[in-house]
Amino acid sequence: MLKVKILLIFTISFLWANDTSKIYKKAQEYEKIGDYKNAMIMYKKAYETSNKTAQSNDQYLVDKSKDQNYQVQTFTKLKSDFYEKLINKTEDKEANKAIKQILTKNFGLYPYQMNYLLPVTFDDNRKSDRERFETKFQFSIEKPMTYNFLGLDESISFAYTQKSFWQTSADSAPFRETNYEPEIFVQFPYKNSETLKGYKIALNHQSNGRNNEFSRSWNRIYLEGYLQLSKMFVVPRVWYRIPEKADDDNPDIEDYYGYGDLKLLYPYKDQVFELMVRNNMKFNSENKGAVQLDWTFPFPSFISSSNTYGFIQVFSGYGDSLIDYDKKINRIGFGIALSR
Repeated sequence: MLKVKILLIFTISFLWANDTSKIYKKAQEYEKIGDYKNAMIMYKKAYETSNKTAQSNDQYLVDKSKDQNYQVQTFTKLKSDFYEKLINKTEDKEANKAIKQILTKNFGLYPYQMNYLLPVTFDDNRKSDRERFETKFQFSIEKPMTYNFLGLDESISFAYTQKSFWQTSADSAPFRETNYEPEIFVQFPYKNSETLKGYKIALNHQSNGRNNEFSRSWNRIYLEGYLQLSKMFVVPRVWYRIPEKADDDNPDIEDYYGYGDLKLLYPYKDQVFELMVRNNMKFNSENKGAVQLDWTFPFPSFISSSNTYGFIQVFSGYGDSLIDYDKKINRIGFGIALSR
């Protein structure tokens, strides 16, 4: 019965989202011809329509506009107009600025690595400590801190990525493993090449937040480059592990992760294929590595949503998670990507 109710709520929300999409498109038409009065009326109507199903939800979830740049401007303008027209201002300018920031939720956060949800993944290798079916998801954001501090057009940012493995097919559905990955990095553009577009230097920490025999962690400094070959992007990365002074949870982790990886990204129309390969470069019986293929693609038009894509991920090798850095995983997952 609960599943039926959830499905019913989802269906009603989807229908309201389609109504909102039509209203937004009409507002866009008015604004393009300079009829700002009617455009604002339609924006207000769209806002009221979407609030009937999600009063505090992000409007990205109901705005079906295909023009993503325009969508961002509309969403930002909607919240800004709400502050400017309906909120009583105080004599304290700094307090007004804080109130506006709270209402618009504009804190300068951006997607970093891919944000995704794979409700169903399957590992064809049986293991005694888990079910073969589980849910995998990743959350990743970037916060720019400063720009051109060194006078080289560089940007300095902080990023945080969290990847979780959830045993949704097991009794009580526990979280089996979560990896936490904060990092700070400097990105430099490179303007004197048709191929090399930029490079990044980063200080990276990765751990699973557990203790005793289940603890896994390491710290790295890495150098990453960005090369463009026609439509294909090539992203090589090499790293140096910072030695542990205390007890090392995983002293042989480089035997499995190696000393770098390589990513190839290729867009085909509205689809994106991303291949990651890494290897420890030991050409004997101790050779270890991993391959991961990510495929994001648009949904059919009747269920499409801006910035949301179908997602299939295939992984084979070592290091799918920190707890499994020395275990062979062959996994396929199906879900959605919220950024790419």
